[in-house]
Amino acid sequence: MDAHGLTRRQLLGRAGVAVAGVGGLAAAGVTGYPGPGPAAAATTGGSAPAPTPAPGVLHFVSRPDLTPPAVTIARRRGQAVPRAGDPPYFIVAAAGYPRTGPGEPGLMILNRSGGIVWYSPNTGFPAAQGMARMDFNVQSYQGQPVLTWWEGHVVKGVGYGQVVIADSSYSTVATITGGNGLQADLHEFVITAQDTALITAYRPVSADLSSLGGPAKGVVLSGTVLEIDIASRQVLFEWDSIDHVPVTDTYVPLSGGTTAAPFDYLHINSIAVAEDGGLVVSARNTCTVYKVARPSGQVTWRLGGKRSSFRMGPGATFWWQHHARPHGRSTLSLFDDGATPAKERQSRAILLNLDSASMQATLTRSYTHPAALLAANQGSMEVLGNGRVVVGWGNLPYFSEFAADGTLLLDGQFPAGDQSYRAFAKAWTGYPADRPALGARPNGARGSTVYASWNGATQLHSWTVLAGPTATELKPVGTQEHTPFETAIAVNTTGPYFAVTAFGAGNKVLGQSATVRIVSG
Repeated sequence: MDAHGLTRRQLLGRAGVAVAGVGGLAAAGVTGYPGPGPAAAATTGGSAPAPTPAPGVLHFVSRPDLTPPAVTIARRRGQAVPRAGDPPYFIVAAAGYPRTGPGEPGLMILNRSGGIVWYSPNTGFPAAQGMARMDFNVQSYQGQPVLTWWEGHVVKGVGYGQVVIADSSYSTVATITGGNGLQADLHEFVITAQDTALITAYRPVSADLSSLGGPAKGVVLSGTVLEIDIASRQVLFEWDSIDHVPVTDTYVPLSGGTTAAPFDYLHINSIAVAEDGGLVVSARNTCTVYKVARPSGQVTWRLGGKRSSFRMGPGATFWWQHHARPHGRSTLSLFDDGATPAKERQSRAILLNLDSASMQATLTRSYTHPAALLAANQGSMEVLGNGRVVVGWGNLPYFSEFAADGTLLLDGQFPAGDQSYRAFAKAWTGYPADRPALGARPNGARGSTVYASWNGATQLHSWTVLAGPTATELKPVGTQEHTPFETAIAVNTTGPYFAVTAFGAGNKVLGQSATVRIVSG
């Protein structure tokens, strides 16, 4: 019988034959470990003490290859227990430029206490070499929830790489490198209802920069929107800012303007689909949000900046903004950095009402941090279905959740030197393709402590430890509820062979680890 069809009672009744194979961590199919080796039990740990954790870094006996930065979450105003309907997880991508924080940065799904649910280290993406993975999110593709992110090189705030789609087993199902000769930029990746990808990109083009004190035959980066059919990789739509936004709209002083150093006059940083099918495009360096018609590409209105189509009411003006998102016909959310250079005393997440009849923009709500955080770049604002708001504070090591009325409910904090380009709260169900991992060590009570984990398993409820004198003579010796990320289970036996079985709701077997042998002395 397939082990996934067994209940706990059935498994315990036949524990002596339920152990699939022996090979330890190497045979567990865990990312970062070598592939299966000879059919012999692996050794683990022995009596050697666990490594002393560095400040701000997490260490796991069952997954010594994972050393993520520790994220702490502080709750405010008695918010000790999430409300029914709250998205259960925070979606962040720990990074930093230049990076000075502890631990290995990477993609992280966190529970509402800051515990790691899934972590994928940026192995192979060293920040010191300008490489990164960013814009981590949960979206929908072909009717199924998926994880998405960007990965590649970052050069002066511009990304050159690819966007990635992964399924519920954390396996990559699609990548898009760009189109029309352009590489995917880090700032935006939106999957539309038609299963197309909206991505940002940058194209060097000739431009007259004499009005800015530069050469008449200068070079600028044109902020570009590409819509690409994910299945065929065909480019369906392209919008280039240089055709619609003059260089004189910029707020940044001229820098470069040559083929070797194109002038980033616009710096496109977000795209969203409006209710009427048009696109809402944010550009940091013009401090403007644009409404772009499809398929013509014409700009139907500008919000903010030097030539705003809307009159900006009290508190509605923003600077160096990120992550503009429409909500219905008349509401827009965005993260107002207010710097750099500083134009405001603190960053804000804001809701604006856009009256298209009177062409008036009115501030509806502003969300600010009591510490008066002022982000130099990046940032996000997500409006949840229950009215709450999640704010990522850009290059600062914080993310926050607010009630609809602006009350701060919780703060997430990375170690100093880390940050997340954006932060989201989402639902997610993960079924990892690899097997559970375990480590075991003798304990001071003449027994053993078994450490069990399963990176990305969201349906996990409890563990049962199996132990015995040989790899084929295992029996249940202890059961314990699952605790993120790694569960420590004390058992009254020295084994020396151990395995763990993962159970979900209704005592359903979800998976079983390889068998490992504990080495004493």
